[in-house]
Amino acid sequence: MACGREPAAEPGRLPYRDAALTIERRIDDLLARMTPEEKFGQLFMVPGDPGSDQDVWKDGIFGLQVRGDKSAREAAERLNAIQKFFVEGTRLGIPIVPFEEALHGLVSPGAIAFPQASGLAATWDVDLMAEVADAIAAETRSRGIRQVLSPVINIARDVRWGRVEETYGEDPLLASRLAVAFVRAFEKRGVIATPKHFVANVGAGGRDSYPIADGERYLREIDFPPFLAALREGGARSIMTAYNSWDGVPCSAHPRLLTGILKGEWAFRGFVISDACSVGGSFSLHLTSDSYDESGRQAWESGLDVIFQTEIGHADLFRNAITAGRVRSARVDDAVRRVLRAKMELGLFEDPYVDPAEAERVNGRPEHRALARRAARDSLVLLKNEGGVLPLGGGGPKSIAVIGPDAVEARLGGYSGPGIRKVTLLDAVRERAAGTATTVRYAEGCGRVLPKGLRVIGPENLHSLSVNASGFLQVLGGGQGKPGLVGEYFDNPELAGEPATIRVDPKIDFHWTFLAPAPGLRTDWYSVRWVGSLVAPETGPRRIGVEGNGGFRLYLDGRLIVDRWRKVSLGPAMAEVWLEKRKTYDLKLEFHEPVRSGEVRLVWDYGANDRSWEGIEEAIELARSSDLALVAAGIEEGEGRDRSDVRLPGLQAEMIRLIGTTGIPTVVVLYGGSAVEMSDWLEAADAVVMAWYPGEEGGRAVADALWGDADPAGRLPVTFPRSAGQLPLVYNHKPTGRLDDYADSTGEPLFPFGFGLSYTEFAYSDLTVEPKAIAPDGAARVTCTVTNGGARAGAEVVQLYIHDRLASVVRPVLELKGFRKVFLAPGESAKVEFTLGPAELSLLDARMKETVEPGEFEIYVGSSSRDIRLKGTLTVR
Repeated sequence: MACGREPAAEPGRLPYRDAALTIERRIDDLLARMTPEEKFGQLFMVPGDPGSDQDVWKDGIFGLQVRGDKSAREAAERLNAIQKFFVEGTRLGIPIVPFEEALHGLVSPGAIAFPQASGLAATWDVDLMAEVADAIAAETRSRGIRQVLSPVINIARDVRWGRVEETYGEDPLLASRLAVAFVRAFEKRGVIATPKHFVANVGAGGRDSYPIADGERYLREIDFPPFLAALREGGARSIMTAYNSWDGVPCSAHPRLLTGILKGEWAFRGFVISDACSVGGSFSLHLTSDSYDESGRQAWESGLDVIFQTEIGHADLFRNAITAGRVRSARVDDAVRRVLRAKMELGLFEDPYVDPAEAERVNGRPEHRALARRAARDSLVLLKNEGGVLPLGGGGPKSIAVIGPDAVEARLGGYSGPGIRKVTLLDAVRERAAGTATTVRYAEGCGRVLPKGLRVIGPENLHSLSVNASGFLQVLGGGQGKPGLVGEYFDNPELAGEPATIRVDPKIDFHWTFLAPAPGLRTDWYSVRWVGSLVAPETGPRRIGVEGNGGFRLYLDGRLIVDRWRKVSLGPAMAEVWLEKRKTYDLKLEFHEPVRSGEVRLVWDYGANDRSWEGIEEAIELARSSDLALVAAGIEEGEGRDRSDVRLPGLQAEMIRLIGTTGIPTVVVLYGGSAVEMSDWLEAADAVVMAWYPGEEGGRAVADALWGDADPAGRLPVTFPRSAGQLPLVYNHKPTGRLDDYADSTGEPLFPFGFGLSYTEFAYSDLTVEPKAIAPDGAARVTCTVTNGGARAGAEVVQLYIHDRLASVVRPVLELKGFRKVFLAPGESAKVEFTLGPAELSLLDARMKETVEPGEFEIYVGSSSRDIRLKGTLTVR
């Protein structure tokens, strides 16, 4: 072969199938053979299975999310069959990229569930994160899944955001180091990682996908670093855009973000996918395009490569933008080239199949379960330990009262599979007590949610046989009518004219945001009239009414019982009525929504009895007759479940306070993925452990810590506020122009970023900064000694922060620039070393140029962002 020339294609083999040729040569050949329809297919991804209607998939597709299998073996077998269809049953035989979620474990039966992302962040352990990610990647790859829509590396700057649990916390450095460890493990296993959501994804009030008005400086300082690290250091070959807009442009169609910065400045060669159904948001939510087709055109032209939707039928909404030539051919080919490059790099053209027996062997292996337990133990944050109540001494207390639903639920957090064998806290405590004199009893106490005393009226109590508005008996759907109410949907808010749609709704429980209520309607300026009958389940007084955010009126047997036709805000309006068992009452509900996001529910108090206080009384009595009260409490959060209040929901705070008054030692274990305000009950607890969502081995991990087999080794990756009124509250804010406190409270947090107690004490000494002065392109070594001065082995997270004393632009009051986790036996010391160079000392100057400015930097080393033990100075000349 002549020097510099690639080999010719193998005789009889199409060049794009010849692995001996360069990938770019193969892509050129394949692109030249593709029709516009086939190119579109490579730019579209959905959940689905071609077994249902193979003709729909004849032009191929980028990738599929396949669910429903009961085991790893079944999943591998089905993916093999699906790959076989695309490789052998489509014209060009382009394999798919099977994809799935794997935030803290593959979201599939038979896969191990590790601690949730915020819990993994609480370990402050990059090596441990790499081990966990490698285990997840091994289980993922063995099934034939070649892309994960993980990790979430948005910065959690407001703990009201429901998706804080999915993140690595509030600090760019901590998030970056963990993101690189996660991404690198997957990419090494041949599974494409997809950091998300680019960019920000949380706006004012901690609300998900709210518009972002932050300037580019803020994004470059706070939000960009984890993404840049995941791409450049981790090697991520994909990235997912965010639902929200930035500076007036939807992120999925943002030329500056996707083309200017990501693909231009950062030279990203991978492919960009949208979040599920986010591209259409330009039409339905952001209102910056006039159709789904135009939304697709804008997104592709702006630098998006693959549209992610939730149904294959949605392809018809976007296909025309590609097949009719509305997107420049060069941009289409660039997007397809990026996708094909990834598929060829993965080796899918040569070997698209996997061994189902290997999938069965790898998934859920004992080593992974042991790792899940170790990761959970290292994530636990000890927030309070009054009088050294923990660890439990000797054989432990003679009787333990375990209280709270979280003790028996073993919640795994968002984006979780079912786990394999979840171990609850109660299970683990009983395991500990087995064979000893300790008795363990359980009381449910109160739940996490305080019931409103109202329930949506179900179809079993509704009938669509009724008298309509004109006084005529009507039946919709046959002989005796259907369960539910007849809905007449009007394209105006006055119930005027003929309805655009008539249908039977089994129950009235609607929240219309993305889509219009019915065909022929918009997402605003509409009204609905529901008519039918109500069948009373029992005799007696009843509260019945409507909960909604539009205007509404409710009639019972022709009598107006609820009238809130003037739109105000979301809330219930109820009426007291007397109902007789099995008697039928004519029912009519009228609703109108002139603006957007209509919400309406037909509710009553039947079957909505609240036993919260009874449960609390039972818990108190159980605690009084025990030697220890172990209370499991938790929060409610998740995607689309942002919190306006960060206190414990329901009556959990009252329950903890009352149990505390019994005088029985009380240990509270908190479950959740974000910060909890606890000022109203903290004094009542002797000890508090933040368990996060600790994964399927979480129960045993918590028990390990309670009994002292493990030192709680976690530290907070987010700031815990004293009240929601302080939010957003982060440690690395920029200096205030004047005041920092409130008239009625302090600006200080309840527990600072980086905080966590231990069962032992650590002493810091011998800080050195060498050299003490460096050039702008130089580096200094910072060292200190950490000594375990207690009688127990333990783990300390040594944290290094800096502060730029004088800069040309405003700098944060404190910035994390290094951290090391050390495990020390009693009396053992360790020398901890950090490096400070241009990467740690640089800033963006007034022209947004990265530079290291001359001056003095204060060096702080300690156990948290507030617990600083050593201080030094570094000068840049």
